Amino acid sequence: MEQSEEIPEAKRGGIIQSTSKRVRMIFSVMASPNRIDILRILNSKGPLTYSELKSLAGFKSKKESGKFAYHLRKLLRQSLVALNKSERRYTITNLGKLVLSLARQIEERSIIESGKMYVRTSHESIEEFNSHKIIQSLVREGSLPLELAQKITEEVENRIYKYQTTYLTGSLIREMVNSVLIEHGHEEYRNKLARLGLPVNDVVELLSNLDDVDNGAEGLLFGTGQRVFAEHLLTNTLPKDVADSHLSGDLHITNPGIWSMVPDTIFVDIRDLVENGVDLGGKYLDVSRIPASKQLDEVASSISIIMSLLSREASREIVLDGLAPLLSKFKMLPDLEQRLTNMFATASTAPKYNKDSTAVSVRLQLGSDTKIIHAIITAYKNYTRMTPVPKIGLIIDHEKGKITDVSGAISEIISIGGRVTFARGQISSSGVTNGSVKSGSLSISLESVSINLPRLAFESNKDETYFRARLALLMKPTLASMAIRKKDISDLTTRGLNPILAKSTQYMQRSSVSLAINLVGLGESVFNILGFKDDKDGRNILYKVVETAVDVATKKSKELGYPVNICMTDTEGSERFARLDGEKYGKNSTLNSMEGDSYSEGTVLDPAEVASYTAKSEPVAECTRLSKLLTGGLLVKLAFGVDSTPAHIKKTIEKTALLTPVFRPSKTVAICGECGFKDEPFEEKCPKCKSPYIV
Repeated sequence: MEQSEEIPEAKRGGIIQSTSKRVRMIFSVMASPNRIDILRILNSKGPLTYSELKSLAGFKSKKESGKFAYHLRKLLRQSLVALNKSERRYTITNLGKLVLSLARQIEERSIIESGKMYVRTSHESIEEFNSHKIIQSLVREGSLPLELAQKITEEVENRIYKYQTTYLTGSLIREMVNSVLIEHGHEEYRNKLARLGLPVNDVVELLSNLDDVDNGAEGLLFGTGQRVFAEHLLTNTLPKDVADSHLSGDLHITNPGIWSMVPDTIFVDIRDLVENGVDLGGKYLDVSRIPASKQLDEVASSISIIMSLLSREASREIVLDGLAPLLSKFKMLPDLEQRLTNMFATASTAPKYNKDSTAVSVRLQLGSDTKIIHAIITAYKNYTRMTPVPKIGLIIDHEKGKITDVSGAISEIISIGGRVTFARGQISSSGVTNGSVKSGSLSISLESVSINLPRLAFESNKDETYFRARLALLMKPTLASMAIRKKDISDLTTRGLNPILAKSTQYMQRSSVSLAINLVGLGESVFNILGFKDDKDGRNILYKVVETAVDVATKKSKELGYPVNICMTDTEGSERFARLDGEKYGKNSTLNSMEGDSYSEGTVLDPAEVASYTAKSEPVAECTRLSKLLTGGLLVKLAFGVDSTPAHIKKTIEKTALLTPVFRPSKTVAICGECGFKDEPFEEKCPKCKSPYIV
């Protein structure tokens, strides 16, 4: 027979009495504001030593030492504070945290019960509701006339008291204000007062879909911040017609979150930055200062830091010139290639704003510094082998040299996924030319706006003249917004947002900056949608479209006083354009005739056909004509298949270099998304970790 575990009446009464006494003692401890303050300090700052806690609690004089000791002893006796004897530091206990939370809840409830309205502000404080603060915000932030601000505030105040919410927050009041403004037809004021940020669900999704984040917490923070600034750009910075054109898919703004902060492409001579040192002023105080470099070790270290820092001041690409001449001052060392490999690898750790890193391209001019150039190429090949997706690339300028001198090593680099572009003159890896008319060590190109030519063609009723007129009409507000962008970036740069640009160039000199507008889907718009045949007459229409865009840009350039160019290069907007047009016009035969899920960007040469091409072959002739027409550059892509060998790549790039001045060869390389393995071809799963996740 089991014994009953029921507690005797007398004993139970003793426990209740003891518990009641314990609760009374804790409430007596809470009765002192000084003791509550000590708990708050330990909760936010602890663990703390005796002297640190005493000082933070405000007991600084010797006369108050006894008073502080008395309060601390009370907290220790009730187990609200504990002492770690080995470290001699005081911490708040779980019971202390519970008491502190209870005190806060009692305080808030007493405020509510008192009949007063209190607000939890965005500054992490609770303040008594004051309608005058709404009036002040409406006048200061929204530029409302005082009489209108008072009228809106009165209506908002009535709603607040009517709803009888448990507690108010700053964001809730702002929502009410904006709702009233919309109801009264004041949309322009509402846009100025809108709170920029993310819905809770979007934040949860960001934390849930970490497969899309490959640079840790930085990626989350950059992504979140950019969405806020992108919203600000589209609602408060850009002209409404340009913002609407972007949202509807007439044009595309790449990286809207940093569009008004940093330029897209920077052309810079690395010699000036290394030989003179980089002046960061009062920015990046936690970064080692970069003095003028004399020794090779100093030079390699400086270049890595410069690559990393400059990557933060451009959204698309940094083109570095002068590396080979800089290194040629030093004797060839046996470990030069290893030092350069380490230099590339170190520079690759720079933070990135987007999923695609800011590219860093080293421009090598063939025809001189031959040994140094070969050392750089070998080091780059080593870097490519150890980097799944290289952010650093090479631009081989063969204007004064022979491609055959480097084509063997370059073909091996391409076969393992390296980034290489062949060009004549100052051109970025995306095919955009250096549009600056000022000779200097640093110039800037503002791009990142692409025009959806197929959309214009869809809406032109197959009228080619009307199509070109619509293009000219769309370009004018677009270029006006680009001028606003240049002004904003210039202002932020001179105020220190981009310290290297601010210190290393006379940024305000208008000739050191150029604008470029990108045309997307030229072939689809003319041949597929307008209905012209892909023959001589049809291609003449193609060229007339480009001439129209160039004419508008040239006139705007004269008006603004700095270069405005037209280019055809790659953009993330191509897929977006095709998707939006498919949703708007349906999956008709025009869109189904496209190859893939995006519109054409630049132009493409087939590596399998290059061997049979001559300068008069239609694809080559078209590249040549477009290159001459486009003032901002043309990207010619040469996409090799997965089975292409280095020997085939070598032969093809040597022939292509004779046919077109600028082209970018590439080869698809399988990369394991789990471990980054890419040392050998594979299709279904990684041979190293067996993961099926292939990128």
